[in-house]
Amino acid sequence: MLPETSVGFLPRFSTPAARGAAKQLVQSLLRGMPDAARSAFCGKNWQSLDLLNLGSGMEKSESGSVVVRGSAAGFAQEIHAGPHRFHADEPMSAGGTDTGPTPYDLLLAALGACTSMTVSMYARRKAWPLEDVTVHLRHSKIHAADCADCETSGGKLDRIEREIHFAGPLTKEQKSRLMEIADKCPVHRTLTSGVDIKSREV
Repeated sequence: MLPETSVGFLPRFSTPAARGAAKQLVQSLLRGMPDAARSAFCGKNWQSLDLLNLGSGMEKSESGSVVVRGSAAGFAQEIHAGPHRFHADEPMSAGGTDTGPTPYDLLLAALGACTSMTVSMYARRKAWPLEDVTVHLRHSKIHAADCADCETSGGKLDRIEREIHFAGPLTKEQKSRLMEIADKCPVHRTLTSGVDIKSREV
């Protein structure tokens, strides 16, 4: 039977048998691909793969959870966050294939996005003339002895520098308040509080 419609590279089949055959074929192709090629293929065609409930063999992530899968042969990772698909990797200079941002890039992006969302929501509630928010972030390691505000005095600490630009005719007082609100974003609070990570083999 001919395909009814097509999404991406994969047709939508009108019978369960045709769909099952297509699923087996795609699974076989994915298993035979090198990790980097599979990651690129899945990233480009994730909508089509979802029609067959496929994602290069990855389980779908539930709401509020993230699923990450990568080959032990390299750094490239496939990430599923709900309906979203993206990749993480290391730059070529570090032995990666540069197919996506690094884990620390993603961490900074989470903080930056949360910061912008939080201050924007606050400004909307106050009906302040905030037009745009830009957040620049950098991560580095510093000696604890060089941090006057840190409780730890030995070894090295992680430092995140965050610069926030507010566009719009805001008063000095409004900008100052938005800077206070930035520190109240959920990701900021998570990073600056004690985090309990429990791991188990499954």
